[in-house]
Amino acid sequence: MPAIDRPRSIGWLRALSPLLLLVLWEGTARLLHSRMLPPASAVFRALGQEIVAGTLPLDLAITLGRVAAAFVLSMVLGSALGLAMGRWRRVDQFFESWLTILLNVPAVVLIVLLYIWFGLNEVAAIAAVALNKLPATAVTIREGRRAVDRELLEMAESFRVPRGRGLRHVVLPQLTPYLFSAARNGLSLIWKIVLVVELLGRSNGVGFRIQVYFQLFDVTRLLAYTLAFILVMQGFEWSVMQPLERRANRWRR
Repeated sequence: MPAIDRPRSIGWLRALSPLLLLVLWEGTARLLHSRMLPPASAVFRALGQEIVAGTLPLDLAITLGRVAAAFVLSMVLGSALGLAMGRWRRVDQFFESWLTILLNVPAVVLIVLLYIWFGLNEVAAIAAVALNKLPATAVTIREGRRAVDRELLEMAESFRVPRGRGLRHVVLPQLTPYLFSAARNGLSLIWKIVLVVELLGRSNGVGFRIQVYFQLFDVTRLLAYTLAFILVMQGFEWSVMQPLERRANRWRR
């Protein structure tokens, strides 16, 4: 196939895969005819009703705000810590036990503890989510910093390149795969933890609404809210993450 047709074929594959999943979902639900598994058409109809009512956009915006705040906080602090641990051995030895503890404390325990210590407020909610993601980000960036080509670093030092320019032009380009890996894993983990945070201690957001519909055994609207969040995150991946990654990796070509 000519190279010019390759993006078009990839686009068709991306569209075909979810369509096939929807067809299987619709067929299976109609075959089982169970209230516990509503068909896709019913879920999309409920999704439209919630959007028109204005409830879903408001809850979704609140949840996305919490996701964005926790994501930025965990990425900035985790990346800084990971760079320092990958650069200086003593820093790595000092914080290694801290990361091990945070990596092994269950997310629910950390959420409950912060709610008890600081109250049922936004600061505790966002801090709990960020702390759950921070250690994984730090570990990923630390390994990326250790994998940086030492010969390039020595060349930059021999030409007396300032540290700021060396970080920007030598270190960060080699860290790009690790940064995007940490970002993708972070988003997939953070939005799930945000829903748990909202379910346990907030009075709004997608997680709170899922709790309400769980108590009502309304599986259709529960799936509608879940589907809305998945669609938003998938759209963010296609429209933001992938273009940014392609642009950041242009130098590798």
